[in-house]
Amino acid sequence: MQVTVYQNQVEQALKGLKRLLSKEGLFRELKRRRFYVKPSVRKKMKIKEAKKKRKNAKRRSKSIWS
Repeated sequence: MQVTVYQNQVEQALKGLKRLLSKEGLFRELKRRRFYVKPSVRKKMKIKEAKKKRKNAKRRSKSIWS
Protein backbone atom coordinates (compact mmCIF):
# COMPACT_ATOMS: atom_id res chain seq x y z
CA MET A 1 0.00 0.00 0.00
CA GLN A 2 1.33 3.41 -0.88
CA VAL A 3 0.20 6.93 -0.07
CA THR A 4 1.81 9.94 -1.70
CA VAL A 5 2.23 13.27 0.07
CA TYR A 6 1.55 16.35 -2.03
CA GLN A 7 2.83 19.81 -1.07
CA ASN A 8 3.85 18.76 2.46
CA GLN A 9 0.28 17.87 3.44
CA VAL A 10 1.25 15.07 5.80
CA GLU A 11 -1.95 15.22 7.87
CA GLN A 12 -4.11 14.77 4.79
CA ALA A 13 -1.95 11.85 3.62
CA LEU A 14 -2.25 10.18 7.03
CA LYS A 15 -6.01 10.66 6.92
CA GLY A 16 -6.10 8.97 3.51
CA LEU A 17 -3.93 6.11 4.74
CA LYS A 18 -6.15 5.61 7.77
CA ARG A 19 -9.21 5.53 5.51
CA LEU A 20 -7.62 2.91 3.24
CA LEU A 21 -6.59 0.75 6.19
CA SER A 22 -10.05 0.89 7.74
CA LYS A 23 -11.62 -0.02 4.38
CA GLU A 24 -9.43 -3.12 4.28
CA GLY A 25 -10.52 -3.99 7.82
CA LEU A 26 -7.07 -3.79 9.39
CA PHE A 27 -8.21 -2.02 12.56
CA ARG A 28 -11.06 -4.49 13.07
CA GLU A 29 -8.61 -7.37 12.62
CA LEU A 30 -6.16 -5.88 15.13
CA LYS A 31 -8.94 -5.40 17.66
CA ARG A 32 -10.15 -8.97 17.10
CA ARG A 33 -6.68 -10.47 17.58
CA ARG A 34 -5.86 -8.49 20.73
CA PHE A 35 -7.04 -11.32 23.00
CA TYR A 36 -7.55 -15.05 22.60
CA VAL A 37 -11.14 -15.96 21.78
CA LYS A 38 -12.41 -19.45 22.42
CA PRO A 39 -13.62 -21.32 19.31
CA SER A 40 -17.22 -21.47 20.57
CA VAL A 41 -17.29 -17.70 21.15
CA ARG A 42 -15.62 -17.11 17.79
CA LYS A 43 -18.34 -19.17 16.10
CA LYS A 44 -21.07 -17.15 17.84
CA MET A 45 -19.41 -13.89 16.80
CA LYS A 46 -19.17 -15.10 13.20
CA ILE A 47 -22.89 -15.96 13.13
CA LYS A 48 -23.76 -12.60 14.68
CA GLU A 49 -21.65 -10.75 12.10
CA ALA A 50 -23.32 -12.68 9.26
CA LYS A 51 -26.76 -11.73 10.60
CA LYS A 52 -25.69 -8.10 10.75
CA LYS A 53 -24.42 -8.20 7.15
CA ARG A 54 -27.65 -9.80 5.91
CA LYS A 55 -29.73 -7.19 7.75
CA ASN A 56 -27.73 -4.32 6.23
CA ALA A 57 -27.90 -5.85 2.74
CA LYS A 58 -31.66 -6.28 3.07
CA ARG A 59 -32.06 -2.68 4.21
CA ARG A 60 -29.97 -1.43 1.27
CA SER A 61 -31.96 -3.48 -1.22
CA LYS A 62 -35.23 -1.98 0.06
CA SER A 63 -34.18 1.52 -0.88
CA ILE A 64 -36.99 3.98 -1.59
CA TRP A 65 -35.06 5.40 -4.54
CA SER A 66 -35.07 2.26 -6.66
